[in-house]
Amino acid sequence: MPQDVVDKRDAILRAAGKVFAERGYHATGISDIARELGAGHGTFYRYFKNKEDIARSVVARALGQVMGAIADEDPGSSQSLEQYREQVGRIGHKLFDLVVAEPALCRILFYDAIAIDRAEPELAGRAMEAAAQYTAAFIHNGQDRGFLRRDLDAHVVGLAVNGMILTGAVRLLHAQDPQAMRDPWIRTVETLMFDGLGSS
Repeated sequence: MPQDVVDKRDAILRAAGKVFAERGYHATGISDIARELGAGHGTFYRYFKNKEDIARSVVARALGQVMGAIADEDPGSSQSLEQYREQVGRIGHKLFDLVVAEPALCRILFYDAIAIDRAEPELAGRAMEAAAQYTAAFIHNGQDRGFLRRDLDAHVVGLAVNGMILTGAVRLLHAQDPQAMRDPWIRTVETLMFDGLGSS
């Protein structure tokens, strides 16, 4: 794809993402995105079929940014429970920092992806499944190396861990002091993952 086309598509997606985050998917029209971009309606239809096509691309772009934030974390790199715990902490901070730095991106993923899902019924489900498989790869590494329990289904654990992260990220979007909330939430997720709820 020529670079000028890539650049134009990216500009449209940035503008659409901003407007979707501010107005919501259903309340946003092509005219709203055009106004934000400072371009005519015809510009959009040279690059996208319709609003749903733009929205799906916005969600895919947002997912790519999330994965890019933790791309340097190798699921198979931790060789001990201590290293894995440190890795979980790093991932948590990277994801929460992304929520604080890019709230519009996260609103799209947490809210608008579900609305868009009605236009493409498996969009949100595929994203959740991909995230679960990614997290499960970290769990499998610990099970294979013997520092995580082998009697638990890694995929189910991945879904559960991601659920805790997602809930924390959604709350972070609405927190008056996100930085104050971040560290206690990450510590709690780590404690539940590694120590459980039982008192010693």
